[in-house]
Amino acid sequence: MKYKMKTKILLISCLAVIISACQEDPQPKPDGFLALEYPKPEYKKINLDCPFVFEKNKYAQIKTGKSSQNCAFNLDYPNMDAMIYITYRPVEKNLRKLLIDAQKLPEKHTIKADAIEASIYENFEKNTFGNFYEVEGDAASQAQFYVTDSTNHFLTGSIYFEARPNYDSILPAADYIKKDIRHLMESVEWKSSK
Repeated sequence: MKYKMKTKILLISCLAVIISACQEDPQPKPDGFLALEYPKPEYKKINLDCPFVFEKNKYAQIKTGKSSQNCAFNLDYPNMDAMIYITYRPVEKNLRKLLIDAQKLPEKHTIKADAIEASIYENFEKNTFGNFYEVEGDAASQAQFYVTDSTNHFLTGSIYFEARPNYDSILPAADYIKKDIRHLMESVEWKSSK
């Protein structure tokens, strides 16, 4: 009887070893990468009660403040916790001051920025000229721009996220919205001046 019991225990032990030997050795999982996918932008011309028209991504919502002075409004990206703040100013012998103010805005982010790259924008056909500033690093704003016709109109904008600046975390959303800003700049058309 003892012999049969020992044989059964030995058989069960051997089967357990064989079954466990067939399994693969545990391997550490590779690092995961955040794969954020945003919808393909769809642009639509917007005609506010302002001296310009432009195209915006349909996924951005226009938010106007209590005072729509000088055509100040925001483009809200609720799914990304981001906002583009846009302000229009008429040029009234103050172009130099407007340009200096617009160029100072990216400089405010140099403390936290790793790099700030400026791209000149010119469209002689639409009479629009300006700069687009891309900010790399943990700065509060990842992009700013201005567009002007140099005689009557001056439009500025900057993007801010409703999160603590962490460049790696917001990079996919920032890249998506930067493309929208470039499209906005390229689509600006001035309405006839008075």
